[in-house]
Amino acid sequence: MKRLLVSAPILGLALMAGSALAANATKTPSVALHGKTFSTELALDDASREHGLMDRTKLAADHSMLFVFPNSESRYFWMKNTLIPLDILYFDKDRKLISIATEAQPCKADPCKVYSSYGSAQYVLELGGGVAKQAGIQVGDELTINGDVTGVR
Repeated sequence: MKRLLVSAPILGLALMAGSALAANATKTPSVALHGKTFSTELALDDASREHGLMDRTKLAADHSMLFVFPNSESRYFWMKNTLIPLDILYFDKDRKLISIATEAQPCKADPCKVYSSYGSAQYVLELGGGVAKQAGIQVGDELTINGDVTGVR
């Protein structure tokens, strides 16, 4: 009986630790699009949206950055100081894909090409260049966001 009493607290701690790990795993943001899931970094404020994926030398094919804006309007992105080609996907307030800029190329000096949403967008997803085509992503696809984006500023 004494052995069971000693084991019960240890078992309880192990279960609590496992629950905490599971909770943290579900807090890792991700997005799903066209049947594919991408881990994602969230850009919820002006500073993180402005910096985006600048200075990155690589981006895994299953990774992304999701830019969340407080409103829906025409969006314009450029590739200044971005070192790798990216696909830039624009989504409306209902998370429907409205336009794609494929293989947007790095730009080191002004003037840099500007990539437009061609409509009102509230969400922008950046993927590695060519990933959208490889995954079969098309205008009209719906974006699912798994993570808390309520802190948008």
